[in-house]
Amino acid sequence: MSEPARFDRGHTDDLMTFLAASPSPYHAVATAAERLEKAGFRQVAETDAWEGTSGGKYVLRGGAIVAWYVPEGAAPHTPFRIVGAHTDSPNLRVKPLPDSGAHGWRQVAVEIYGGPLLNSWLDRDLGLAGRLTLRDGSTRLINVDRPLLRVPQLAIHLDRSVTADGLKLDKQRHMQPVWGLGDDVRDGDLIAFLEETAGIPAGEVTGWDLMTHSVEPPAYLGRDRELLAGPRMDNLLSVHAGTAALAAVASSPSKPASIPVLAAFDHEENGSQSDTGADGPLLGNVLERSVFARGGSYEDRARAFAGTVCLSSDTGHAVHPNYAERHDPTHHPRVNGGPILKVNVNNRYATDGSGRAEFTAACEAADVPFQAFVSNNSMPCGTTIGPITAARHGIRTVDIGVAILSMHSARELCGADDPFLLANALTAFLER
Repeated sequence: MSEPARFDRGHTDDLMTFLAASPSPYHAVATAAERLEKAGFRQVAETDAWEGTSGGKYVLRGGAIVAWYVPEGAAPHTPFRIVGAHTDSPNLRVKPLPDSGAHGWRQVAVEIYGGPLLNSWLDRDLGLAGRLTLRDGSTRLINVDRPLLRVPQLAIHLDRSVTADGLKLDKQRHMQPVWGLGDDVRDGDLIAFLEETAGIPAGEVTGWDLMTHSVEPPAYLGRDRELLAGPRMDNLLSVHAGTAALAAVASSPSKPASIPVLAAFDHEENGSQSDTGADGPLLGNVLERSVFARGGSYEDRARAFAGTVCLSSDTGHAVHPNYAERHDPTHHPRVNGGPILKVNVNNRYATDGSGRAEFTAACEAADVPFQAFVSNNSMPCGTTIGPITAARHGIRTVDIGVAILSMHSARELCGADDPFLLANALTAFLER
């Protein structure tokens, strides 16, 4: 059966490439930076003095990136238009003493990061990726993108209660993956293996930030391929869309009236309180230094921030066909229905009426449909970087995103058209 004529799938094809290339936040920002470089952006070091020149610039810090484009002739008090997102996803992360095992099995000791659906990590072929730090302080990205690890599930014959009581997993005892056989577990085995894999001399790695990932590639799903299944869409889907939107605006012959910004933070899944998280100083420092580099004063900084708007773009919940009662009865976002406007009157999301108008204008300019999301009153609502950004910087912020299923699973599901619609809406927002 041939695929029906729908939206151009080039953007979604490219998202699949981005997801596969970004098994960790460090890889995600490196991939985004590489794409921005091709659009003419250049990296600036935080330790250097900044020039007030026009053009595209970006800062990398760990698993975070802040990129911005200064149009020719921009005044110091020119406001910013920011797309905010995050690079991290719930997963299993390697402990400081990773080598363990028992009963003839060699295992890797892991800690639970964020709030993953633990059962989704069972009996799945896992790779290992992240960042290695060497003795001289330099870092090296590593990605073992092949079946290396597995968290084996207990056979039903040894736990008959699972059919009646459901699966119950202890995070410490039941989530440690196996990666080989042998009784002679030796400290340093895993890191020695990674040094050999990366071509690093033995004993040079003294620090690591490593995490597991599913090695199954992203794929179209369904009779008509109208769905996309893949890892880390919460929230690399938004990082990819924001990167594409910023590059498009910077390359456009009609220059924006504001300064478009992409801020992709790390550590959203565990509270954002780090030097690379949304609750840290990174975004504020970059915006202020941009104002001051263009000869601005504190008054110019205040004026710029007062006129700034941020779209906090993260995934949200599509109505689930098997659990529709868990959703608000009058708000049922559907996949491929366009991005969602996320609202919570208790400020778990930062959207208010003026923010809705801002997002409506962007979607109308891009000819993109959008939907509204609000949680069922009987269930606690999640949160995002939106309220943190609004409170920390005094910036008007709107929470939006793409509706998905299986959020926080090792493999999530969205509509294949929605990433394209989101990117178009973000481009229109940055251009305004």
